[in-house]
Amino acid sequence: MNAQSAVRLLAVDLDDTLLREDLTISNDNKQALIKAEEAGVTVLLASGRVFEAMHHYADELGMTARPGYLISNNGGTITRSDTGELVSRKTIEPVLAQQIYEAVKTRNFPTEIYRGRSVYVDRDNSWTDIDCSLSGLTKKIVPDFAKTLAEEPPVKMVVPGDPKVLEKVQAELTEMFGDTLTIFTSKPFFLEMLPKDADKGQALAYLAQSLGIAREEVMAIGDSCNDLAMIQWAGIGVVMVNGNEAVKAEATYVTRKTNEENGVAEAVEHFILHRHP
Repeated sequence: MNAQSAVRLLAVDLDDTLLREDLTISNDNKQALIKAEEAGVTVLLASGRVFEAMHHYADELGMTARPGYLISNNGGTITRSDTGELVSRKTIEPVLAQQIYEAVKTRNFPTEIYRGRSVYVDRDNSWTDIDCSLSGLTKKIVPDFAKTLAEEPPVKMVVPGDPKVLEKVQAELTEMFGDTLTIFTSKPFFLEMLPKDADKGQALAYLAQSLGIAREEVMAIGDSCNDLAMIQWAGIGVVMVNGNEAVKAEATYVTRKTNEENGVAEAVEHFILHRHP
């Protein structure tokens, strides 16, 4: 460990944090993460994306050639970046999944789940098209969605829709299932539901403990509500200036630069490489 850095573990969100609007990683951000690793810091990616939609970014950063970790499904899954070994996977109980689906269907909203490189959805809709364009996954419309749910417990369930009306749906579903689910929006148009013991913060805590790294030695960078748990848990919680206002209120530090302007590099240089402007 290089003595210049007190941070030993760095978790970085992808969309609207590390990634630019064109879904690419800038050279400045990439070089900052490489230099952080050279300083002795373990870098991991933490995203709402499924593993299959994260892997190419891990490969671009060289994470598939060395031991490391990917937190996917907003904390529902932890995978080794080099071997693809599943470290942890939390799922929604089958009976509960059916209850969620019925509640969403009653409100006339579509429901999504993810398997491999596909987004399974019970009806065609433009919001799922956005999901697929962002993730690179393939849409698969499944009319008998209840049967598909019964075949394999989902890690998470997503309700895509107009942000103006999703807020009301979120309040209703939270009242119904808040004791048994973690419920939040990732993008404003994606309402996500995971097991109660699954979020990015709990996944990050699990990894830190398994690696023998103290909370105070962990730094997390994110922008949205699905990042809140890891921002709150990490010793240093960094939120992008382009991030959600409520999440920024919980930050140790808010970047001056957006995800388009290498805000991740700014935070890494400030807290790990100690290059203050």
